[in-house]
Amino acid sequence: MNRGFYTIMAAQFFSSLADNALLIAAIALLTEISAPDWMTPLLRLCFTISYIVFAAYVGIFADSMPKGRVMFLTNNVKMLGCLLMLFGGHPLLAYAIVGLGAAAYSPAKYGILTEMLPPSKLVVANGWIEGLTVIAIILGVVLGGALILPSVTGPLSALPALRAIGIDTTARAAIFIIFFIFGLSALINLFIPDTGARYPKSSFEPVKTFCGFMRSCLVLWKDKLGQTSLCVTSMFWGAGAVLQFLVLAWADTNFGLSLSQATVLQATVSIGIAIGAMSAARFIPIKKSLSVLPMGVVMGVIVILAAFFKRSMLPYDISLPGGITIGASIIAAGLIMIAVGALAGFFVVPMNALLQNRGYVLMSAGRSIAVQNFNENSSMLIMLGVYSLMIKGGLSTSSIMAIFGAFVALGMVLVIRTHRQNALMHDLSGQIGEEKKF
Repeated sequence: MNRGFYTIMAAQFFSSLADNALLIAAIALLTEISAPDWMTPLLRLCFTISYIVFAAYVGIFADSMPKGRVMFLTNNVKMLGCLLMLFGGHPLLAYAIVGLGAAAYSPAKYGILTEMLPPSKLVVANGWIEGLTVIAIILGVVLGGALILPSVTGPLSALPALRAIGIDTTARAAIFIIFFIFGLSALINLFIPDTGARYPKSSFEPVKTFCGFMRSCLVLWKDKLGQTSLCVTSMFWGAGAVLQFLVLAWADTNFGLSLSQATVLQATVSIGIAIGAMSAARFIPIKKSLSVLPMGVVMGVIVILAAFFKRSMLPYDISLPGGITIGASIIAAGLIMIAVGALAGFFVVPMNALLQNRGYVLMSAGRSIAVQNFNENSSMLIMLGVYSLMIKGGLSTSSIMAIFGAFVALGMVLVIRTHRQNALMHDLSGQIGEEKKF
């Protein structure tokens, strides 16, 4: 990997770190303003909706200039969302602006990989990016959990200079710190090299842009490999967005953990994803990317079983070195979440690489990632909406978790069956890892 790739990784690390720390801080801010419980999953929904509403534009925007510059500008949009959250804007609206920045950032972040690297290195590159992103998620969630503690940011929020401008609570002090992490990521973006890739200028005229985007969607969905990978990644990210909140609720209802403690358990999922992502990068070349599909079925089954696991099933404590005592059920829950994450990372990284390759071959880098984001985030939007309705309808956390686990398992079975039928009717092997023809 070249120096530019590592610069992209550094920028992505700090941007993702801030994204995930901000989610925890925003949840804490909703609690401070006494917002109803059903608003919490709407944070992620508001973040996601920009990926859908602006999907037709962010792809051509990412292709309109060097992608390092795009990443710099979009990180500044995230910083604007932080400022709005700090100074009186509703957390849902402010997080939606952060989501707009993320929606425009993503086509540049992934699109530059296809410009910079050959197809044979895409699984490895995705493994590194996803592995590092997951480390950023882990640290971001833990950082967010730490920053909302009065003992950590209480002294900062007590400073007269900050109180004078409205930063007078632990949640707002946490957001203030996160603002500067976004700023660091924006600064690193300035050092990303120009790959030299240039695309024909596209019109931003609404009707033409929308029609062009829909044509791009149809191209990728009609491609047999494209539709398989799109189904898998859309299902994964939709269920994963819900699982991010479900783990917090599961930690509370089944194990009695506080929000700060639950973020540590949530981080174990990310540890597993990092393990799975790096394993896929090491052992799964792009030519064998479709061999990982059964891992999705296994992941769904484990989520179903985990839904009904409670503290009362392992009521005793375990003494660790240093005089630390921890419940056996908490350790078991952490191991279960690591397994779920590892399976998820192992099957989604090759699918991402395959989808990026097919999109780049069939269209431009930015457009293909925008199509991918549109589908994946539409799935997230729908599933988060369903999750909010389930909460409002009074379903228990265990029941909701089991339902989503069953959805993933059965959905993956259908994807595997459809792919096998496509493989019998078409010779797909020569299309995996295909080079772009200019």
